[in-house]
Formats: sequence, structure tokens, C-alpha cells
Amino acid sequence: MTSSPVVARERVPVRTILATIGLVLATVALLWVVIEVRRVLTWIVIAAFFAVALRPVVDRVQRRFVHRRSLATLLVFLVVLIALAALVTAFVVPLTREGTQLAGQLPQLIEDARAGRGPIGSLLDRTNALEWVQQNQDRIRSFATGLTTPAAGVLRGVATGLAGTVTVFVLAYLMVLEAPQIVQGSMAVIPPEQEERVRRVGSDCARSVTGYISGNLLISLICGGLTYGVLKALGVPFAGLISLFVAIADLIPLVGATLGAVVAAIAAFIHSVPAGIVVVVFFIVYQQLENHLLQPLILSRTVRLNPLTVLVSILIGVELAGILGALLAIPVAGIIQVIARDLWDNRRGRPKATPTVGEDEQPPEPSSPSSQVTAST
Repeated sequence: MTSSPVVARERVPVRTILATIGLVLATVALLWVVIEVRRVLTWIVIAAFFAVALRPVVDRVQRRFVHRRSLATLLVFLVVLIALAALVTAFVVPLTREGTQLAGQLPQLIEDARAGRGPIGSLLDRTNALEWVQQNQDRIRSFATGLTTPAAGVLRGVATGLAGTVTVFVLAYLMVLEAPQIVQGSMAVIPPEQEERVRRVGSDCARSVTGYISGNLLISLICGGLTYGVLKALGVPFAGLISLFVAIADLIPLVGATLGAVVAAIAAFIHSVPAGIVVVVFFIVYQQLENHLLQPLILSRTVRLNPLTVLVSILIGVELAGILGALLAIPVAGIIQVIARDLWDNRRGRPKATPTVGEDEQPPEPSSPSSQVTAST
């Protein structure tokens, strides 16, 4: 009998083991740093989206009016700041007035609700909710008392929000100001044969982000303004507060407009049944106009996504970053679609000379055999 030869095991070098351990530790440390600074990273991402949206405006102002990049950037951001201040003032003034009225009417509203009088009291009486409220007054009072306890947490959240807003504004300003240097430095590390392709894809991604952000803001302003006009005409109280909520909710894709419509309809029904019916009809008509007229007209320059892609991207964005993820899900999905189209076009051998953004452009058709023979000849 012959014994089988013993195969000697090759020993793993100590250097390889140490390098593997080092990579694992570095990955863990990087993840820990990302988790610790996730708030700052969120601010940077928001600032980057705003910078991408405002850079074309700054470039146009620099070409046509002023030649200094710093002056053009300052002018554009001043205009944006003034527009935001005017918008906030337009909403804050009626909100402050209506909030003061609500604070003055709140004791009487509570008393009427307990006695079954007024619109809220009659609604509670019809739905048999008044009896439940009267039976659970102690529990409701303790819950309301608990809401006023974390005042320090609310103030801390307000301070963090203000600091985040200022930080995002400053970061976006610096990103737009240094955009040419950032692009030039990024192109320096790319091979020359790939530079034109990267510029084309980057231009497509920037156009999709710019078109989506500006178009979505414009549609939300239109929705909030029309809602305010309808509620004010019907005499629904706190029309400014409700229309502001509708405008902000309309920024959220798919579910935002429906959420705002539900809140506005409930407020209108509490005021009166005819007002509620008119508000419901208004939102049904407006949704049709927004879906078939405003969105195709305003968002025609953005990457068009099918409803399944929109829904999946929103669900993933909400799971990862909450409301912020829902707001940024569609532009991020548009960027991914632009990059995927470019990879597909180059894989087929005929990259497109025109941008892939827009509803008129189509992926290139594969070259015919005759053209291939002619090209080879």
C-alpha cells in the first residue's frame, strides 16, 4: 500500500493578516465617524443640492451682468434671501394674527366643545366623541400637561434648526463660489479620454436636480396660494396656517398633496359641510391639473421616472432619512437613472452626443451591419 502524499499548507503571511485587521478596524472607525457626524453630513447634502440648483443662475449672471464670480454669487444669494424673507413674512404675518385669535378663542372653544356647542362641539356630539371626552377628562388633562414638560427639548430643537439653516446657507454659498475650482480639480484626476463623458453626465445630473427642485417649489407655491384663496373665500378660519401646511406637504412626492388635502378638508368640514364639499371638489380638480398640466409643463426638463421607480425610491429614502429622504429621493433617483443610461449607451458602443435628460431624447439605436462594415472599411 502506498500512502497518499501529504499536501503542505501554505502559511498566510503575517503582513496580510495585519493588513486585513487594519482594514476592518478602519472600516469600523469610518462607520463610527459617519454615525457621529450624520447631522453635519445631512447639512452638507442639503447644501450640495441647493448649490447645484443655484449654480446655473450664478453662471448666467456672471456671463451677462458681472464678470466677478464672488459678486455674481453674492447677488444671487441676496435675491434668494430676500425672496425667502418676503415669503416667510407673507405667511408669518397672517399666521401670527390667526395664532393670536386662536389663543384668545381657545378657552371659549374648549367650553363650547364640552357643552356640545359650536362647530367642534356639534361634531363631537354627532360622533359620540363628546361622551368619551367627558369620561376621560383626567387622562386628557395629564396628557396635555405632559406636552408642556419638554420645553427645553423644544428650544434645543429650534436652536438646532436655526443653526442648521445658517450652516446650509453658508455651505451652499461657498460651494457655488468655488464651483469652477471644484470642477477643475475633479477633472484633473480623470483620464483625458473620459473627461468629456464625465462632463456630459455631470451636466445631465445637475440639470435634473435643478429642474426638479425649482419646479417642485413652484408647484408647491401654486398649490398653497390656490388653497389659501379657496379657504379664505369660504371663510374657513386659520386659512393661512392650513395653506402653509398644504404647501409644505405638497413638497413630499406622492403622499404630500393628499395629506395636505385631508387636513384642509377636515378644517373646512368643521367650519361647515358646504365648505368641506367645495374644498374636496377643489382638491380633486387641482390634482388633475397638477398631474396632467403643471408637472409636465414645469418638470419637462427633468429626468422622467415611472411611478414604480418613484414609489420605491421614496420608500427607501423615508427608511434612510425620514422626511428629508422623501424630499431628496426623486432627484437622487434621477441622478442614478442618468448614470445608468450613460453606462448602457457606452456599453452599446454609441454614446449619445446630446443629453439624456428630457422626454424627447431616446436611447441610441444599435448600429446596423452595413454601417459597421462602412466604418471598418
